[in-house]
Amino acid sequence: MVVDESLWARTALKRLPEGLWNWDELFARPAPVVIDIGCGNGRSTLHLAVNHPEWNVLGVDILPVVIRYATRRANQRGLVHARLAVIGGRELLERHVPLHSVTELHCYHPQPFYDQRFVERRLITPEFLSLAHRALVPGGRLVLQTDNPGYWKYISQVVPTFFDWHEQSGTWPDSPQGRTRREIIARSKGLPIFRGWGVARYGLSWDEALAQARQLPPPTFDADRRLQALDQLERDTGESPATEPRPSAKHPPRRSFRKPPRRRR
Repeated sequence: MVVDESLWARTALKRLPEGLWNWDELFARPAPVVIDIGCGNGRSTLHLAVNHPEWNVLGVDILPVVIRYATRRANQRGLVHARLAVIGGRELLERHVPLHSVTELHCYHPQPFYDQRFVERRLITPEFLSLAHRALVPGGRLVLQTDNPGYWKYISQVVPTFFDWHEQSGTWPDSPQGRTRREIIARSKGLPIFRGWGVARYGLSWDEALAQARQLPPPTFDADRRLQALDQLERDTGESPATEPRPSAKHPPRRSFRKPPRRRR
């Protein structure tokens, strides 16, 4: 719901801080931090912020056009505890998220990249999952959703290494119509939606997570090109202007993987 203009918020992070981010300063208050990676036009981010005013909610995407739209929607709803930023999910976790500082990480419908020439751009990799585990507080949650069977099979294979993994049967209780427009479109076409969440495994150190990540297979699965028609429909309805082989809103070009900097005390 759009509030009176006098109550509009300022949710855009136009200049991203260098180094590790101080969440209390970024949101101007202390509160649990929840990050929505690849948020697109912000439907899922706004859903989190509206339903959880006790959280600080950050939505990120690499496409400025969708972040501008998401920012406008968040501002008009007076969501002072939300922030939107143009940045890739892997870059955010690798360079800017302090150790064990995030309560939940969400990622809905990461781009599967159907062309085998671009599979290295897929977001959900063992390295990404180790970064997600590092970012989360003990007992923190990772929430994933896709309509791509190949991606889901891979997720189900690698995520349990870092998280106690649970598949969600049916829709999310707080959003029976769908948390994203992509989900709504896929369901209207009779396609299955795969949902799950995991709790960060207790006692898994950063070095151990890295070692295990290097033993796991990369996401080279067949994404099934027949699902590309749904991508085109999603673009036609205004959800995401990104197309292959342009880097996805959910996955920037791959960078070399390295240990993140230590947080200064």
